[in-house]
Amino acid sequence: MIRSSFLLAAVALASLGWGRPNQGISDDSFHVPLGMGSPPAAPEGNPVSKAKVRLGRLLFFDKRLSRDRTISCATCHDPNKGWSDGSSVSAGIGGRKGTRNAPTILNAAYLDYYFWDGRAESLEEQSKEPIRNPNEMGFSARGVVGRLSSMKGYEDLFKAAFGDKAVTADRVAQAIASFERTLITGNSPVDRYFAGDAKALTASQKAGLDLFLGKAGCAVCHDSRNFTDGDFHNTGVGLSAENPDLGRYAVTGLAHDRGAFKTPTLRNLPDTAPYMHDGSMKTLAEVVDFYDRGGEPNSRLDADLHPLHLTAQEKRDLVAFLRALEGEKVAIDAPTSFPR
Repeated sequence: MIRSSFLLAAVALASLGWGRPNQGISDDSFHVPLGMGSPPAAPEGNPVSKAKVRLGRLLFFDKRLSRDRTISCATCHDPNKGWSDGSSVSAGIGGRKGTRNAPTILNAAYLDYYFWDGRAESLEEQSKEPIRNPNEMGFSARGVVGRLSSMKGYEDLFKAAFGDKAVTADRVAQAIASFERTLITGNSPVDRYFAGDAKALTASQKAGLDLFLGKAGCAVCHDSRNFTDGDFHNTGVGLSAENPDLGRYAVTGLAHDRGAFKTPTLRNLPDTAPYMHDGSMKTLAEVVDFYDRGGEPNSRLDADLHPLHLTAQEKRDLVAFLRALEGEKVAIDAPTSFPR
């Protein structure tokens, strides 16, 4: 049986109160639910504050950050759709289609890399790219700064967040990142089970947990409280296309990164379909079938992938366990008005 660090951590944490909400949080911008332990770290130059989160929430939902004023961050990361958008690939200004599925940003604050290829290493860096991407918001840093600077209603908000009213591209990114750091989910049946509630999981879900840690080998890559190792793996998804997306390779240029994509969190999966970096799989059952086959063979296939030979019941149990990772919804209403 595979014995990952996740399994060892689960055993240890169960006796300590797996992920009890942190009682030492000094800023009530954070609510850390059962299962996630301490609040996420923020960069030294961008500590989280309520004023910054308040500004970031407005900017996150403000469509005026896009060139034609039709797209906001929330368009692709909709709180009513698991903080994703429910589409295989996302559409930006003018209906322009991207090539990748929009991942949930729930618990993104716990990650070390962003985007499926990991080209950003902070939420601040990540939040800048959709603005300038021609297939997303299609604008520019200069354009956003100029537009926001012309809105008197934003002046006091920037001053409260940063000490003066100056609008800069970095401050826009820092405010959005601060808001995103508060979007934390947990308190799923799995978290409650690890915290000592033996009745939190059904018999099928418990059988699925055994498979997840053992025969199915899921925990090799979906490790940690956030159910991801934060690393990049080639599963073969999409590599049979005529012009395949090479994922991490486009960032590093390293041969072993060809076709490798970042391991996504498994939390709140029922809300974030479709799955995989290209949104090619519509259901969890389809995902389990894919891994049961051992992924899609190719020259760089991850060494840990191989046919699993799961029975029909084992597949159902594994899906049941994955559904038990459904935690708090993190429902945040869009602002009803914006600064002018």
